[in-house]
Amino acid sequence: MKALLPFIAAVAIFAPQQPPGTLYDEAKVPAIVLPDPLVMNNGERVRDARTWSEQRRPEILEMYRSQVFGRVPAGAPVVAARVDSVDTRALGGRAIRKLVTITFGRDPDARTARLLLYLPSGSKRPAPVFLGLSFAPVQTLSADPGVPIEGQWERIPDTKQIARAVPVDSSRGTSASRWQLDMVLERGYGLAAIYYGDIEPDFADGMRLGVRGLPAGTGGAEPAPDEWGAISAWAWALSRAMDYLETDRDVDANRVAVVGHSRLGKTALWAGAQDPRFSIVVSNDSGEGGAAISRRMFGERTRNLNTAFPHWFCGNFKKYNEREAAMPFDAHFLLALVAPRALYVASAEEDLWADPRGEFLAAVRAGPVYELLGRKGLGTDAFPEVNHPVGNAVRYHVRTGKHDITAYDWDQYLRFADTQWR
Repeated sequence: MKALLPFIAAVAIFAPQQPPGTLYDEAKVPAIVLPDPLVMNNGERVRDARTWSEQRRPEILEMYRSQVFGRVPAGAPVVAARVDSVDTRALGGRAIRKLVTITFGRDPDARTARLLLYLPSGSKRPAPVFLGLSFAPVQTLSADPGVPIEGQWERIPDTKQIARAVPVDSSRGTSASRWQLDMVLERGYGLAAIYYGDIEPDFADGMRLGVRGLPAGTGGAEPAPDEWGAISAWAWALSRAMDYLETDRDVDANRVAVVGHSRLGKTALWAGAQDPRFSIVVSNDSGEGGAAISRRMFGERTRNLNTAFPHWFCGNFKKYNEREAAMPFDAHFLLALVAPRALYVASAEEDLWADPRGEFLAAVRAGPVYELLGRKGLGTDAFPEVNHPVGNAVRYHVRTGKHDITAYDWDQYLRFADTQWR
């Protein structure tokens, strides 16, 4: 039973905390007035791309750094990458597999993360890549026997301490449905992933074991109210993975998409908002604190986030508990930070906790920024039929099913990449 704990946890991590009284009735959603991303803090309207890029966009970034995710401290931990192995005949010759160790900080306090990178075999050109964080160690992405196995972080019931579980060979491929590696490779794309626990374990007291606990991070002290939470640390690590991808001659660094599901969808949005090197940003069921409009008060609320997961966001975000209307921003501001790059927002019909209509509304309301920058947004404000994607440079779908990332989702993201990159 002990050996199964880490992979039971990988499933349980998706279980939402839905208290009694959660609003799921559209008829009871309050009338809301959303702030305009094209109106600056001084009240002046943004009318050209230069004003957006030089003035308004930095204002919104500062809002999210100081009030939501927290800023990375000056002099963040040093980072280095080392290629440990390359197999040009992985997966029966269908892929090139690279194992890369990314080191954060210096010995003796350094943290290490394993980046697993698959590229399609036979390509004569550098491959475009989808990059994301995984909820479990990277051997769970496929049954590939060439990937070393690692244990997942867990809390030991008797001692309440956080520790790495014993690696289990049967864990190989247990998350394969969420990554669709075969589909990605067959379509000519690469896939790269890091276990998010390698950056910081996802526990309220996990900071001391992650990059935020390093001497060049917060040094193990409680972060200041505007300093990085765990999502900001995970997003920062995605950019450090991008640093490596830029050095890999087999990767087309101009065509890298950052993708994430649930809390890691929030992470992908924040990484993509800050780092313009990600040319496509994909949010899958990211919900409250991600792509969903908070003012709707539908499904998960800010208070739920900050109570169940107090380590995800910066301390200042807690002042918006039960006060979403007081935010000088909302989710459409976060989505607008991706403009003019390509953005895909996806929801699931049964995932009311993540508020599919709120995610769609945010995508709609980010549209004027895309249009200002010369790109077409969703092109509609009518909520689409299930399994009928809509949009242009901003794209959206709501699929059948529950909170998950599925083959249907991946098929849409790959089709979107085809249109944006080819």
